[in-house]
Amino acid sequence: MAILGGAFLRLFQTVVRVIQTLASILVLGIYSYFLAVLSHHDQPIAQRYKAVEGMSGAAVLYGLFAVLLTIFLGGFTFFGFLAVLLDICFIGCYIAIAWFNRDGTQSCGGFVNTPLGSGNASGGKSSDLYDSDGFGPDLTKACRLEKAVLAVAIVNCFLFAFTAAFQVLLVRHHKKEKRYGPGPSNNYTSGSGRGRFWRRNKRTKNTRDAEMATAGGFRPSHDTGYTGTTAGGYEPPKQTGYATNY
Repeated sequence: MAILGGAFLRLFQTVVRVIQTLASILVLGIYSYFLAVLSHHDQPIAQRYKAVEGMSGAAVLYGLFAVLLTIFLGGFTFFGFLAVLLDICFIGCYIAIAWFNRDGTQSCGGFVNTPLGSGNASGGKSSDLYDSDGFGPDLTKACRLEKAVLAVAIVNCFLFAFTAAFQVLLVRHHKKEKRYGPGPSNNYTSGSGRGRFWRRNKRTKNTRDAEMATAGGFRPSHDTGYTGTTAGGYEPPKQTGYATNY
């Protein structure tokens, strides 16, 4: 039962880690698109956009590492402490990503500010990024993508906070299993050693009966040399008969 409990904790943590990683991949993909468009049109790239790209890329790498860490080394104290520390760091990263994409709160109609430029969304294109043939990125699409990044960043803040707290629970569970270990009380399997309550009561009853049986101060003797009680000490049997002189 304890093995199943530990496996369930690791499985649940792994599922959350996978969701975190997929969310980070989404942010990385969107900003890779933004930076590719700006680079293609020889437009300056703001440092905050590069920061979003770097932080989301680092979050993807950490997510892949955390999934493997949870599956194979979940619950170990050192790796658990490291995971909690990194989770807290990435909470800060995604707070920064949400702040850099705060324009995602605006409506995608009328005049909009996007990573691809500013302009009238109803016009559909940014005048700064027109090609020679008149082709340019869709500002409405860019606005919606920025909204998606903002939403994913907020969700990932809560997910990283959850996994940090859940990692502490996983480490405590692992320490508990390690402290007790296998033994006769748990049929030589991992667990806390708490047996079934009816077996504990039975052992207690048997012990109490044995104590009551010896509390009377005597026990029956099965030796033919003496009978009665030995509570008062052992007295050798008296020899009877006549002495013979030669």
